Amino acid sequence: MIRIVLINLLLLLLLLLPLIVYFTYVALRQQNQPGAEMLANAPIFWLLAAGAGLMLIAIVILGQWETGSISGHYVPPHIKDGVVVPGHIE
Repeated sequence: MIRIVLINLLLLLLLLLPLIVYFTYVALRQQNQPGAEMLANAPIFWLLAAGAGLMLIAIVILGQWETGSISGHYVPPHIKDGVVVPGHIE
C-alpha cells in the first residue's frame, strides 16, 4: 500500500515539477518587485504539458520495471494450516 502511495506522490511531483521550477526562478529573479503579474504571464499550459510529459515517461519506465514473469501458473492466495499463503506464480 505504501508503495502505491509513494508512486502516486512521485507522479504528482513530476506533474508539478516544471511549475515549481518556473515559479521559483521567477520569484528569485523578481525579489525586489513581487507582484500578481507572475501568475498572469506564466505559460501554464506549456508547463503542465511538460509535467505531463515527465509523468508519462515515468509511467513507461515504471511499467517496464514492474513487469513480472508472464510464464508459469498463478496460484491465488489461500489458507493453509490456518496461515494465509500469498498469491504467487509457480
